[in-house]
Amino acid sequence: MVEYMAQEEDWDRDLLLDPAWEKQQRKTFTAWCNSHLRKTGTQIENIDEDFRDGLKLMLLLEVISGERLPKPERGKMRVHKINNVNKALDFIASKGVKLVSIGAEEIVDGNAKMTLGMIWTIILRFAIQDISVEETSAKEGLLLWCQRKTAPYKNVNVQNFHISWKDGLAFNALIHRHRPELIDYEQLRKDDPVTNLNNAFEVAEKYLDIPKMLDAEDIVGTLRPDEKAIMTYVSCFYHAFSGAQKAETAANRICKVLAVNQENEHLMEDYEKLASDLLQWIERTIPWLESRSAQRTLQELQQQLEELRLYRRVHKPPRVQEKVQLEINFNTLQTKLRLSNRPAFMPSEGRMVADISAGWQRLEQAEKGYEEWLLNEIRRLERLDHLAEKFRQKASIHEGWTEGKESLLQQKDFEAASLSDIKALIRKHEAFESDLAAHQDRVEQIAAIAQELNELEYYDSPSVNARCQKICDQWDVLGSLTHSRREALEHTEKQLESIDELHLEYAKRAAPFNNWMESAMEDLQDMFIVHTIEEIQGLIAAHDQFKSTLPEADKEREAILGIQREAQRIGEQHGIKGAGSNPYTSVTPHIIGSKWERVQALVPKRDEALQEEQSKQESNERLRLQFASQANTVGPWIHTKMEEIGRISIELHGTLEDQLQQLQLYEQSIMDYRPNLELLEQQHQRIQEALVFDNRHTNYSMEHLRVGWQQLLTTSARTINELQNQILTRDAKGISQEQLQEFRASFNHFDKDHGGSLGPEEFKACLISLGYDVENDRQRQGSRDTDDIPMGCSLGDAEFQRIMSLVDPNGSGSVTFQAFLDFMSRETTDTDTADQVIASFRVLAGDKNYITAAELLRELPREQAEYCISRMAPYGGSDAGPGALDYTSFSTALYGESDL
Repeated sequence: MVEYMAQEEDWDRDLLLDPAWEKQQRKTFTAWCNSHLRKTGTQIENIDEDFRDGLKLMLLLEVISGERLPKPERGKMRVHKINNVNKALDFIASKGVKLVSIGAEEIVDGNAKMTLGMIWTIILRFAIQDISVEETSAKEGLLLWCQRKTAPYKNVNVQNFHISWKDGLAFNALIHRHRPELIDYEQLRKDDPVTNLNNAFEVAEKYLDIPKMLDAEDIVGTLRPDEKAIMTYVSCFYHAFSGAQKAETAANRICKVLAVNQENEHLMEDYEKLASDLLQWIERTIPWLESRSAQRTLQELQQQLEELRLYRRVHKPPRVQEKVQLEINFNTLQTKLRLSNRPAFMPSEGRMVADISAGWQRLEQAEKGYEEWLLNEIRRLERLDHLAEKFRQKASIHEGWTEGKESLLQQKDFEAASLSDIKALIRKHEAFESDLAAHQDRVEQIAAIAQELNELEYYDSPSVNARCQKICDQWDVLGSLTHSRREALEHTEKQLESIDELHLEYAKRAAPFNNWMESAMEDLQDMFIVHTIEEIQGLIAAHDQFKSTLPEADKEREAILGIQREAQRIGEQHGIKGAGSNPYTSVTPHIIGSKWERVQALVPKRDEALQEEQSKQESNERLRLQFASQANTVGPWIHTKMEEIGRISIELHGTLEDQLQQLQLYEQSIMDYRPNLELLEQQHQRIQEALVFDNRHTNYSMEHLRVGWQQLLTTSARTINELQNQILTRDAKGISQEQLQEFRASFNHFDKDHGGSLGPEEFKACLISLGYDVENDRQRQGSRDTDDIPMGCSLGDAEFQRIMSLVDPNGSGSVTFQAFLDFMSRETTDTDTADQVIASFRVLAGDKNYITAAELLRELPREQAEYCISRMAPYGGSDAGPGALDYTSFSTALYGESDL
């Protein structure tokens, strides 16, 4: 106990620094203390303050321990309070509790951490330590009790005293297990923890007299609820249900005793019934095993032996199992009776285990004697039946082997056979002679068995003797026929050997010649795809080489056909059937002749196809050269013009109108070159129609040239458009020719790659070159108005970003010359403002705050007047006259300062 308490009292005070845990402990420990203090008619409100004088602390210890503590001191001084607290701590220590780092001064000073630690020590000692469940105590015992009580409930798995209780189902399960009428557990939902917790807390407080020590919101809102608070509250449930636990234990003990007694009675009844059935079966079986009725046939005896085997395989094994189970049940029953202090079981008379063993021994002896008698009778009848069956079996095998053999030996199949067939027939006949010699032993065995059956006076000896004589006569006939057939086969073999040599020679020469002709036909009919003159010339040279080999091939063909004619002459001279068929090859003279004719017909067709393809490739080569000549001229011309446009746009001098005229003349010179592109397109069309896809004479493709031409036209048009926009900007903004030249010179200077645009840093440098002081001065950007920046002013980062948003509104990271020119024109020229337009309208209106439609039509061109009338809102001032229009809001909307 001391070791356990020392372990539990070494609580982690650092966890009290967690406000959520400290809040839970304060509420739980206060409620626990009040659940005991209310028995004396008092309670505490603040656990830090109400225990400082030690009076209520000593009262709490007296209530929960049932013992009297020393009389407290009633003084209000600090020393009196310390003495009272010390008396309480001494009492706690006397109960075997080791207090660690908890002193009376800290309690008197209201140290919250030490006070909560002291209360937890008291709860451990007086509420949790004495809990015992199956040899486990304190915290482990309480946890095991919770696990046992909540095990049947779904969604409840108590593994600890913190997160296992967050959803509230475990609290409800404890109450439902002991007081099911208080909780409708099936209606609870795991995803509604606050409702579950409040339901358990309210039921426990109302019906179980367990005060509410926890807040549902605190438990759900904390990642890991305070373990000490949960243990304190759960221990109240344990003590509340401890009476029910004792009743349950007593009921379990009675049920256990009755169950043992009932089981023993069932075992006794089962033994009596099983013993009676087994003894009756033994008495019925022994007379059958002792019967000895003689049988005259082997089949009848074998049937009786099969019945004995069926008895051993089917009927006896279950009874053996019953006997073994009967003995096991008897021993088990006696052991259970002895262990439960019951008297030993005494079976009925004649049903003892010894009686059953004696009856079983008589059964075994009867079974053994019956089996020995059956086997001896079977052996007696088997000997004669075995000899007769052996004779019939050997005779049947021999007769089956000889069946058809006389017909085979007498046939003339060798007269129309080839040499290979003759040799095969000779080898087959040699194998038959070997088989015939091997069967000599079987004939002798058949005769010996027949002789033995005669000596033993077998009842069917006459039929055995007749069958044996027939076998011996047939054997002599087979020997004579075998000798005659061998002589005929050897004579025919010599006649066919000479013809076979000619056939073999024909086959050796005909096969490769046939393969040569098939390869030649395949090559002559082979499709070819070529793309160059060189490829077709190579095919023509190979075909010429093939034609030079044809005379030698014709000589070989005549020699092969001569061999076949010689073999046919010898066969006709000696009257040998089948001399014209060649077993070594399927290539007949007819096949050789037809294939040779086919080769002769294919050669001129191949000549014609090759010549046609050669003409086609020569035409394609001319098309390639024509296109390459034109492309090699146009391609470099386009590249040169692209470079010239970039250079001309930078090097142009004179007024903008002069520069525009020069660019337009240059553009016209480019357009005059278009017929060369059109000629190239026509040549490309002819190449495509001829299915020519490559051209080694040029690196330019038609697609490449089209793209280059379009880029050239686009670049020229864009350059002219930029110059036209510059003229418009100059005329609209009143910029002088000198300013434009200065802007262009500065822009071109910083456009290092001549790409027609500036990056952010290049743009900043260009501004500086024109008089802007662009520096990273963040201190000045917030204190000055940057709407209008005069030349020479200083720009900060924010101001430069504003300028970039004007010249590069899309955020592309580059500034074109036109955007640069627009910005510079705004910075260097006067512009109209909303106030100036309002002042002009006031002049037209005769100094009134509004204007009428008639005045607008009188003073402005009709188109502009109708534009203003359709967009001006009615004037709403107090001085408004009939048809008054608001020119002030209209003017501000023109400059984006309001909405039309």
